Amino acid sequence: MTPKLRLLYLSIIFLIPVFLFSQIKSNNDLIIKKLQKKAVEYKSEINFTKSQSFYVKKDWDSTLIYSMKQLSSNTNKEIADYCHFFRGIAFQEKQLYKESKKELLLISNQFEFSTSVQIHLGTVSFQLSEFKTAIRYYEKALQSPQIKNQLYSFAKTQEGIGSSYIFLEEYDKAEEYLMKNLQINEKVKNKVGFYNAYNILANLYYVQGKNSKAIYYFEKAYFLSKDINKNYIKNLAAYNMAVVKERSGDFKQALVYRKEAEQWQDSVYNQNKVWAVADYEKKFAVAQKQKQIKVLEVENQLKNTQRNWLFFSAMVLLILLTTGIYLYTQKVKNAKIILLQKNKLDELNATKDQLFSIVSHDLRSSVNALKTSNAKLSATLETKNYDELNQLIIQNSGIANGAYSLLDNLLHWALLQTKQLYFHKESVHLFSIVQQIEFNYKPLLLEKSITFENSVSKNNFIFVDLDSLKIVLRNLLDNAIKFSNENGKISFYTQENNSEFCQLIIEDTGLGMDKNTINEILKDNESLAKKGNSETIGTGLGIQLCKQMIKKNGGFLAIESEVNKGTKIRLTFPKTAQNG
Repeated sequence: MTPKLRLLYLSIIFLIPVFLFSQIKSNNDLIIKKLQKKAVEYKSEINFTKSQSFYVKKDWDSTLIYSMKQLSSNTNKEIADYCHFFRGIAFQEKQLYKESKKELLLISNQFEFSTSVQIHLGTVSFQLSEFKTAIRYYEKALQSPQIKNQLYSFAKTQEGIGSSYIFLEEYDKAEEYLMKNLQINEKVKNKVGFYNAYNILANLYYVQGKNSKAIYYFEKAYFLSKDINKNYIKNLAAYNMAVVKERSGDFKQALVYRKEAEQWQDSVYNQNKVWAVADYEKKFAVAQKQKQIKVLEVENQLKNTQRNWLFFSAMVLLILLTTGIYLYTQKVKNAKIILLQKNKLDELNATKDQLFSIVSHDLRSSVNALKTSNAKLSATLETKNYDELNQLIIQNSGIANGAYSLLDNLLHWALLQTKQLYFHKESVHLFSIVQQIEFNYKPLLLEKSITFENSVSKNNFIFVDLDSLKIVLRNLLDNAIKFSNENGKISFYTQENNSEFCQLIIEDTGLGMDKNTINEILKDNESLAKKGNSETIGTGLGIQLCKQMIKKNGGFLAIESEVNKGTKIRLTFPKTAQNG
């Protein structure tokens, strides 16, 4: 995938599912009203009523549970269609697109919202990179007589077809549909729709090399994003401008946009965190109420027992005896659980203390370096030495990026230790991922004049968790850059030694390591590494994180290195079955 198409993919894939289904408000309101009527009509079907209620509330996990219960006992075709519809949308919202498509294809042609089904199938196919199939579903939706009256659906269908043609590199057809989408949004006067139309048109012209038109629409999208109260839109608009400016060589302006994008990304993260906490508090409150209800039920039962004590005296004695044995058993069991929890808590506290002592040194160093650099920056402002100012800004950015990488590694390490990190293995195109990592680290490579060579075979697909793979490659590339001299070289390439596994080699011409350091890194433990004098090797956090993530992905790590002769790291991952 070329750099231009890579930017396009990030922009369009991100926008299509979000806007297509969050913005079709009038059509969605109509669906919800009819669903509520169906719930009344089939009120005797408890599982259907519950699945409909959770669908309206967007509680996708509960929707999947109760719709499956209904399908397992249902013989009514209309109810079955609705349940498959609920499940298709729920899986789509959870980004499980293959499962979503399977459910949507089970819906009959007589289903009341068949037009909506076709649009959803188009979007899911788009997410699966089945662009010709996506076009076919979108065109089926356009054949509906009602769709032209549903302007949001009509606009997004045009947009979906246009976006698909971009990936098929049929640019004239893409431009035709995307212009129709823009015209419809002009009638609707919807800012979010406008933004999406501008952004995709910009990408269309960008991949064709029509830079003036591309920049024109990227800028329109960027300025329009200022009036939209959605942080992820502001983040993407600023990010696109940063990439465009970098490609045109305006690195100073690109840096401004990239910082703005990072700020909006942080805002999105904080907002999601607030929502998650609020949801947890709601669930906790419900659980507390349920406990109170259970306590009241027990009290009522005791009152009934007391009222009939003469009749049930023998039964009460038996219950007391059984309860005593049970309570004693529970006491012993609880004591064991408490002891295990205490030991686990002691272990976690020890790990926490060790982590704080190791990480605090690097964070303190980063903050101190940032303070020193800012002092120089303030002094240089008075002299108006712009070359030195630019160097200081770049230096500050490097320090901040280092601290950010440390905190990012710390977060993922903590999630791994507490078994909260979600792993979803899938087929990954290795060459494309290495290209993405190279793009992210391009400024650091240029700063040290390091040559980067991506010789990974384009035929290699590996079966791993994508997010953890990126974390591993970022950490290893970051280390290679850190320990390479200026004008050095870093190479990524693959070797075919086994039909079931793919071997990725990361080779640099940097400082290298002695055997003792290699043995320390490869020790089979999960604690953070230290030198003999108690100083940290970096923090040791990045390489430990890499080891654990490689292991969880079913892979292996090997290191070959000599001092002052560079380092060669071998990563072995399982191939995707069909490409084995």
